[in-house]
Amino acid sequence: METTSQDHGLLGALRCEAHAAGALSGLDVVVKDVFDIAGTVTGFGNPDWARLHPAATADAAVVSRLRDAGARITGKTTTVEFTFGLEGTNHWYGTPLNPAAPGRLPGGSSCGSASAVAAGRATAGLGSDTGGSVRIPASYCGLFGIRPSLGAISLLGAMPYAPSLDVPGWLCRDVQTLRRVGEELLPCGPALDGGLLLLREAFDNARPEVAEALGRVCERLASAGWNVHELGLAGHALEPVRS
Repeated sequence: METTSQDHGLLGALRCEAHAAGALSGLDVVVKDVFDIAGTVTGFGNPDWARLHPAATADAAVVSRLRDAGARITGKTTTVEFTFGLEGTNHWYGTPLNPAAPGRLPGGSSCGSASAVAAGRATAGLGSDTGGSVRIPASYCGLFGIRPSLGAISLLGAMPYAPSLDVPGWLCRDVQTLRRVGEELLPCGPALDGGLLLLREAFDNARPEVAEALGRVCERLASAGWNVHELGLAGHALEPVRS
């Protein structure tokens, strides 16, 4: 069956070029429909919202940063309506396909960006993450996705869902591109001292092979001098990890 751009979460192509050559030259980036793009309406996943709001007069701050670094903004992508949901469905615009697992949900709410990137329609996809909205579709669609620290990247020009938790994030097919985007979007600063907190309940509820693999990584970090501790929700106690 032939698929269309709409099937992969693209609401429409954009004639948007990069502002200048830069570190992200050659990257085509699609943008979740919660970030302003100058000259287009930010629809927030709902046609009535789109109909009642004018086109943006300026790019969202994170979109502007991408352009300034040389990226091409090539399309807007479907989001779960008002970003309220993690499955990736949208009653109005349809549910984007999951190229990694046809017939399965793409995950949300950054479903369109994940679908488009997984299908090769873009090099990177800009999304937002409040409670997993980048990380979940990255997992479902076989991508690399990141939720940066709260406040590390400006949300100016982005639709709010829960401002105390909202974070811009991005999805890529390979970790090299993920890092390349991060080097342009994330603030520069001194290297952080190695430290890691592990939520014990998360390991208890993970699949055994996943918990074992992550446990080996944590042991390697501890051996390399990182301060690695477990955090238990029940008692909020910190205990050193023993290798």
